[in-house]
Amino acid sequence: MAKKSVATLQTGSKKLTKAIKMVKKKGSESYSFVETIIAPGLAEEWLGKK
Repeated sequence: MAKKSVATLQTGSKKLTKAIKMVKKKGSESYSFVETIIAPGLAEEWLGKK
């Protein structure tokens, strides 16, 4: 199971979320981290993607 992390960022009048997802690399036993800054409403959708 991949670990998921979400932090809320606030810049001026915009509210953003930094989401970090741990993804298993193809053909290997190692993991890598993918992170993005998106709107809070899209965080769950982004974390649910493989």
